[in-house]
Amino acid sequence: MTRNILNTDKGKIVYHTFRPDRHNNNEMNDLWLVFLPGLSADHRLFEKQTEYFSRFRNYLVWDPPAHGESRPFDLDFTLDSLAGYLHQILQKEGIKECVLIGQSFGGYVAQAFMSRFKGIALGFVSIDSAPLDRRYYSKAELWLLRHTYWFYMCFPWRLLVKSGSYSCAETEYGRRLMRTMMLSYGKKEYCRLAARGYLILAECLSSGTGNPHCPVLLISGKKDRQITNIYNRRWAAGAGMQVHWIDGAGHNANTDQPETVNNLIETFVNTLTIDSNEISGTVLYRRNNIPDFPGKGTAKKEQHLCSMQTDPFLLHNSLDMVYHRE
Repeated sequence: MTRNILNTDKGKIVYHTFRPDRHNNNEMNDLWLVFLPGLSADHRLFEKQTEYFSRFRNYLVWDPPAHGESRPFDLDFTLDSLAGYLHQILQKEGIKECVLIGQSFGGYVAQAFMSRFKGIALGFVSIDSAPLDRRYYSKAELWLLRHTYWFYMCFPWRLLVKSGSYSCAETEYGRRLMRTMMLSYGKKEYCRLAARGYLILAECLSSGTGNPHCPVLLISGKKDRQITNIYNRRWAAGAGMQVHWIDGAGHNANTDQPETVNNLIETFVNTLTIDSNEISGTVLYRRNNIPDFPGKGTAKKEQHLCSMQTDPFLLHNSLDMVYHRE
């Protein structure tokens, strides 16, 4: 893994890249996995993923601005500017196609990126994140997002670290990792960073935004104590997708159950070799392997088949697919 730096007028951004030995990976292509950690986390959040995918995939993972090694950095960034910094990094590395994998706040960065820069992300993996779409949030929720600084500052730092690590993870490994990352900040620095993240999320949501125009994989820990699991249900229902619930996992599902999450990501990425945008014919499935329809009747079945065409994971689980191109 190579450590790299993007210098900006606001501060430096540290990120890591890895390219497997192509001679030992005949199926390698130019598709990159881009890992985007959540608020207050850094590249270590994805260490179980980068270790696994280093065998056969290009990957990039960053310490977001004002996180980890990307400090000091001015706390005046927006989701739009974060998307811009990410685009600069991709350009610098010559990355033309990627799958964005965002955990929690990293999922918002991914959606902001896809809204601004079209055609680069071939797919999006949301891990315990939520939709960047105004229609899923109430006015009260947006107000709360704008006023978090003093709420965090009211708690003693030791209690804040303990509650933060326990609310994010269910396993000892996940909690220890989150605690380590939180303790890399001082209390005031952490509270200012968290407040900035929630504020720019509220500002971005107020502008509207919408659903990603690419295949999406929704992953959420069954024991997620954050409110994002509620948003995942709303998102799945509103966009015709399904949530893949992870047993024994909390908000940082990829640290609690890395093997399960890695398998989901790998399956999803493999399905992206099928360009569903070019499919103009009929999709045939073996009857016994069609997933349960969300309702009865022809209309519901047609709606579910449409969902399969936008959710490659559903396609993969329906075995013996035959695509007839016209």
